[in-house]
Formats: sequence, C-alpha cells, structure tokens
Amino acid sequence: MLEAKQLQKRFQDKTALDKLNLKVEPGEIYALLGPNGAGKTTTINLFLGFLTPDGGEALVDGISVAADPVAARRKIAYIPEQVALYPRFSGVENLEYFSRLGGGRHSRAELHALLERAGLKSDAAERMVGTYSKGMRQKVGIALALATGAKALLLDEPTSGLDPAASHEFSRLLRQLAGEKVAILMATHDLFRAREDATRVGILLKGRIASEYHRDEFQSRDLEKLYLERLGA
Repeated sequence: MLEAKQLQKRFQDKTALDKLNLKVEPGEIYALLGPNGAGKTTTINLFLGFLTPDGGEALVDGISVAADPVAARRKIAYIPEQVALYPRFSGVENLEYFSRLGGGRHSRAELHALLERAGLKSDAAERMVGTYSKGMRQKVGIALALATGAKALLLDEPTSGLDPAASHEFSRLLRQLAGEKVAILMATHDLFRAREDATRVGILLKGRIASEYHRDEFQSRDLEKLYLERLGA
C-alpha cells in the first residue's frame, strides 16, 4: 500500500534520504524510529507529495506520488503532531468540511457516528474545536480517515504531548484501523508505543533503514536496547 523505492531527497548539500527502500502492507502498523534529522518527516512529506524526490519514487497503492499526487492523496489520511482544525467550528463541522473537500457526502447523523466510532463523545462533537485537547483533535483526524475511506494513514509524532490515557486510547484506534486493513506508517520517538502497537519497526539513520524488526523479534527482546545499540554502532 505504501512503498518507497530507492527514494532520495537532498536539501542543498545535505542528504535527507539516501536511496530509501520501505514497504508497508495493508493492515500493518510500521513504526519508523530514528533521531532528529534522520529523515522521518521527509519520508512522510514525500508520500504526501509535499516534497519532490531527487531520485526514486514514493508509491501509494501503486500510484506514483510525483506523477499523480492528487490520485495518491485520495487514498491517504494524514495526522501530524498538531492536527490543524478550525477552532471556531465544532468537531462535527470540521469533519463535514474536510470530508467534503475529499469528495465525501455524509449526513449529520453519519458524521456523529464516525466521531463516536473514533472515540469522541457526542456532546464534545458539537463543541468548538478551540476547546479541544490534542487527543480530541486527533480523534477528529481519525474520523476523517474513516469518512474518506483512506487506505493508508500517515502519522508524524502522534503521541507527543499526550497523557498516558489519551496515548492508550489513540493506540486502540490505530489497531482498530489496522484490523480494517489500513496501512499505517508512524514516524515516532515513542519506543513504548512502537513496541506495543507496531507490527514492524524500522530504524532510520542518515536517510536509510539501518535495521528492521518484525513484531516477534522486538517483542522477545528489549526494543530500547536494540535502538540504542544501533545508534551507537
């Protein structure tokens, strides 16, 4: 569903991605770990079409993002570290507006049902988003992924700043989406959530996947130790 083939990106004299190869299948949660500057956000932005690759290609469901960014983006939902919503609109109004931009047409009752499925209570759905916590904003983002029928979900530091309860709830929602065959790529520093939720983990160093582990490998070993050892090497 998501595939990077020999993906390259440079910023002036700095190489952000160096022939990156990466694949995320439907139903997978792939945690992309790495220090600041490793290329995690650049990878996300190339899949979104926010950047143009200097070599290789990013594919979404077989569609080249560079060749047809609009078609590729129709299959993607994106939740950044801070979900951008209109603060003077309610949660349901934001969902209606952004889902319409994506071509969706839903009744008010259907929108409420999507928000409730994403974990946002019905009374909160009618409140202005300016009163929302970060976790509540993310639930609107999850509801938008449900409303648009996204086949892939891209996340950039989704659990940063969340309290433990909100982080746990967000992870439950991700696993629910993965169970519905959504491919999830999550750039994160959160080793605990990666260990709990990911089906695969990739450690990105200097624009390349230095190591990759399947769930049975990092569940039986100390993921933090594996990560720090790889950084030290």
